[in-house]
Order: sequence, then C-alpha cells, then structure tokens
Amino acid sequence: MVRYGDPLELTVGDRTVRVTSPDKTFFPARGWTKRDVAEYYLAVGDGAARALRDRPTTLERFPDGVDGESFFQKRAPRNLPEWIPTAEITFPSGRTAQEVCPRDAAAVVWAANLGTLTFHPWPVRRDAPDHPDEMRIDLDPQPGTGFADAARVALSLREVLADFGLTGRPKTSGGRGLHVFVPIVAAWSFVEVRRAVITVGRELERREPGRVTTSWWKEERGERVFVDFNQMARDRTMASAYSVRPHPHAQVSAPLRWEEVADVSPADFDIMTMRERFASVGDVHAGTGEEPGRLEQVLEQADRDVRDRGLGDLPYPPDHPKMAGEPKRVQPSRAKDA
Repeated sequence: MVRYGDPLELTVGDRTVRVTSPDKTFFPARGWTKRDVAEYYLAVGDGAARALRDRPTTLERFPDGVDGESFFQKRAPRNLPEWIPTAEITFPSGRTAQEVCPRDAAAVVWAANLGTLTFHPWPVRRDAPDHPDEMRIDLDPQPGTGFADAARVALSLREVLADFGLTGRPKTSGGRGLHVFVPIVAAWSFVEVRRAVITVGRELERREPGRVTTSWWKEERGERVFVDFNQMARDRTMASAYSVRPHPHAQVSAPLRWEEVADVSPADFDIMTMRERFASVGDVHAGTGEEPGRLEQVLEQADRDVRDRGLGDLPYPPDHPKMAGEPKRVQPSRAKDA
C-alpha cells in the first residue's frame, strides 16, 4: 500500500480536522498536494463558508487529484460528522436526497479531505429548498470569444441589473467565464427565477446584440457570450466562490469587485495567489449586496416580452421533464430538415 505521509491535523476554528494522505499529489503540473488544497481552504475558510453557508451542496471529488477519476457526490456521505447539517432537496425527477449543508470553515476543510476540489451549492438555503435566494447568471464565452469578452458583457449586465433595481456580485468561474450572483428575496420558485434570468439575458442581448446571445442551440450562438439561463433550472449549480477548479494550474473561482472585472484574468487566481489575496483584502463579497432584491420589475418585463415581442419560454436541459409552455427541444436545423 502506498503511503502519502502521516495524517495531518488542522485546527479550524474550535474544531480539529484530520487530513489523510497529505503528501498525495493533486496538481502534478504545479507539484501541489492534498495538503496544499486543505491549507488553501483553511486560509480562505471564512470566505468559502460565507458562500456555502446553509446551502445544500454537491461535492465534486477528485480523490487522486486532477489527473485521476472524479465524481459528483449529491448525497451526504455516510461518514458525515454530526456537526455538519444536511437538507432534503428534490430533483426534477421528483426523487429526493439529503445533501451536505456546510456552515463553517471546518466543514469546508473536512470536505477537502475527501478530495473535494469544487463545491456546487444550490441557490437556496436549507430552510427554504424550493425558493432560490440567489439569481445566478452565467456568462459563458463561446468559441471565438474569451474572458475579456465576458468581462465587457458583465459590465453591461451590471447596468441592466441596476435598471431592474438589482445588485450583483461578480466572480470568475475559474475557467473562461464569469458568474454574477444576485441576492434576492426567497419568494419565487425555480421556474420564476429562471424566467427572470432569461428576461435579464434578453435585455442584455438587446443592448449588446453583437456580443450577447440567449440562444440555447449552439448552432445559433456565433462568436458571442452566451447567457446560460438553464444554470438557474432546478438541480443546476455553479461553482461557489473560492472553489478550486479541476484545472492543471489549480485556478479558483475568485470573487471580484466590480472595478476589477475589466482588468483581471482567470489565471491570476490559484490556490496560492488567492491565499495571498485573501490575507491582504479579505472576502471582497462580505457585506456586499446583503439587501436582497425583488423580481417584480423583471417579471413584469417578462410579461411584456411575451405580449409585445412574442418571446416566451426557452428549452430546458434534456434531463428535465417537459415543462408547461416550453418550446420543442429540437435544434433549428433538424426541425427545418424535418
């Protein structure tokens, strides 16, 4: 049996968390180990915990590092400590599961010991699992575009949100894209919040027609930034702030100030540079946008889009049941051929 060093005990707040095989290489391209990942999450623990607190969370685990096999753990592990709560979530199929709900930095480091690199929290809290309290907007650069294009679009998105009385928090996805999370009152369903994202995306598309698309079908997107509205569908999640991404260079999803968006690159933020940044400036999203917004204005615009422009719903992901008012899930070229 291969040994990867003696277990390591980390003090996280008032708890001690055991890290096994700390010397196992997790990022061969950088020579970084499981210890480096655990100590990263210890260093940014307060920020990571804020992003996850009381949210049902899927763990994306890489027990042997980024070059090994990985899997998404949606159900709480059997060895879950009693001090980490869970919540029951309902999948689109109607099945349910108990998911981990991290509440503090110790829970984050505990999950890191399981080989968790990326945390995928639902946009809900454990006490209201069917009512999102975050409207999440994913700006996904299509082939021929990149992060700089997403950054320009994000600044236009900020203006669109402001016109609807909303405030968003930007962060890198850890890859080529940008995420903007908008705190909202937990008064609407997944269907309604997804509809709001579509409406915001369409308004952004009207203002930036050469740069933005809401077309679900790839053949229609062109070299534009796609507003991936289906990331707001039930059981769709995005990487949380501070999550490590399965990138050879251990890039992380970095919270940003709006004034930084135009000047940064995803490569600026990895498990070492983010530790330094956090020690210097702390969690830049802490205390921002704490007053949750409301969606009445956006949903009124959605009604106008239907009435005045004939713009209804858009296709759901393939694994979702057929939804009321949803158009056919057939890509345009195949429908035309038929």
